Amino acid sequence: MVTTTLKKIVSPCWKPYVEDDGDNRRNRGGDLSGRVEGLLWYKDLGHHVNGEFSMAVVQANNILEDQSQLESGPMSSIESGPHGTFVGIYDGHAGPEASVFIRNRLFQNIKKLTSECQEMSADVIKRAYLATEEEFLSLVKKQWDIKPQIASVGSCCLVGIVCCGLLYIANAGDSRVVLGRLEKPEKEVKAMQLSAEHNANQESVRQELHSLHPDDPQIVVLKHKVWRVKGIIQVSRSIGDAYLKKTEFNREPLLPKFRLTEPFEKPILVAEPSILVQKLHPEDQFLIFASDGLWEHLSNQEAVNIVNSCPRNGIARKLVKAALKEAAKKREMRYSDLKKIDRGVRRHFHDDITVIVMFLDSDLIRHSSLRGPILSIKGGIPGDANT
Repeated sequence: MVTTTLKKIVSPCWKPYVEDDGDNRRNRGGDLSGRVEGLLWYKDLGHHVNGEFSMAVVQANNILEDQSQLESGPMSSIESGPHGTFVGIYDGHAGPEASVFIRNRLFQNIKKLTSECQEMSADVIKRAYLATEEEFLSLVKKQWDIKPQIASVGSCCLVGIVCCGLLYIANAGDSRVVLGRLEKPEKEVKAMQLSAEHNANQESVRQELHSLHPDDPQIVVLKHKVWRVKGIIQVSRSIGDAYLKKTEFNREPLLPKFRLTEPFEKPILVAEPSILVQKLHPEDQFLIFASDGLWEHLSNQEAVNIVNSCPRNGIARKLVKAALKEAAKKREMRYSDLKKIDRGVRRHFHDDITVIVMFLDSDLIRHSSLRGPILSIKGGIPGDANT
């Protein structure tokens, strides 16, 4: 049974939500708050402070573990603070509790810290990640006696912020953001990956883990041709996953598959993100933020080519469809047949997929002191009576 506390955390996941500055009334069924078609949720086109955007989410798991949001307007809690656009992609695992918690808390922590520091910065974003992590671990501790399996729940966390002419990218896990940049000599839009990924299948990540845990020869294990941290999980950074952060949560009654044979002294996984800060240029056309469910089936350049060659309206949905077509092709089946497969069973063919395409208007970015549209939209699929 889900506790009252967890119901409060998880329930918003199933309600696409949007609010604005009052010029538009809330519309749960219309495109303002997104639309739902079966296992697909989408917002085909909207406006943010620095341009336009498109969002789409397709569910594969029994319960949607991907969460996402786009916030446009104030980036701090004080009226005189900076305005900008915030994008978050939260790819949960072992349950939706961590990804929903992050969606509800991370941006609020960023606004609070931006107010305290009186500016947006890489340090603000890092501190917001760590504050959100501590809040979730505190929740795990409170829930441990009645719901110990929450200790095995975690989430990757990818964030992008456009503020005062700068682009901030922060990532913990293996979601990805790709920039489409116009290369003037060739007049081609080239893909540039901006996020560092933390997946044990990358040799650099395995080396980092070995350097952090020199006395543990089993820190990464090759299992069924896949490298995993402690033979359990692929990502090396996340929010949540308390069972690999604090040894007090790595014991019974946690499920045996999550329990380690020996206690550990320091966290095996960390929540600290890799952060990139760079100035935006007129050649920077758009950003594609997506959970790894998209990148399993599309290369960076393939995704950029689709965005560059198609109308903006519905472009996130088109990227999801392209990924699903590739997933169907790999299993030698038709896309139309894949669409008929229900959630849960669908996970054998593809993961939950979340995509946010953020188009960049250089004129709006250059005049960043101007106040643009205030918007808060959260992607998700309405749950059924059993959720």
